Amino acid sequence: MNSLDQDARLVAVLDRLHRQSAAQEQAMQADGIDPEFEEERQFWSDKLVALDADKARFCYGLCRASNARRIVEAGTSFGVSTLYLAAAVRDNGGGSVVGTEYEPPKARAARDHFEEAGLSAYIDLRLGDLRHTLRDIDGPIDFLLLDIWTPMALPALELVAPKMRTGAVVVTDNTVRCRLEYAGLFAYLEEAAHGFTTLTLPFNGGLGMSVKVQ
Repeated sequence: MNSLDQDARLVAVLDRLHRQSAAQEQAMQADGIDPEFEEERQFWSDKLVALDADKARFCYGLCRASNARRIVEAGTSFGVSTLYLAAAVRDNGGGSVVGTEYEPPKARAARDHFEEAGLSAYIDLRLGDLRHTLRDIDGPIDFLLLDIWTPMALPALELVAPKMRTGAVVVTDNTVRCRLEYAGLFAYLEEAAHGFTTLTLPFNGGLGMSVKVQ
């Protein structure tokens, strides 16, 4: 099954959320707000900041190609990208997506979206600081999505990487746009002892793809 095209219930939820996210981005642009420089938590409390649809579909494809059954997502927000990952797990025959979100209102909204799309059974959403919520996860991990406030990407990777199997994939959003902010993350990925090889894909803002090769 290809849920992204054949599951009408999921497609309807994703279409609505992507439209809502796009409208928020357009409103910010009209107000002269550059999201890259807005760090106030209150500002982001009602923003979807959804992973672009083409990036999310790419992640779905990677998870299907690798038959991913155990996925971790750092930065769930309203759960848009989580739905793509959960759909891949379901379409692969079953498994779980471990998501983590710091803001309670966002976590509540995400859970509503999971239920609406019929994918709640495949998602373990954990509320709190990821430095705590990702400490207790079972491996082997097949796929990790880092779509989160840049300072938290490295702590997430440090917790999850030791439990990733050989061949597992890490996808990191905005690796060109936020190259300097990701300096610590790239240093970790480039350290030979950690066993990753990385390339940057030409999506909007850059999309890092790292494969654990040893």
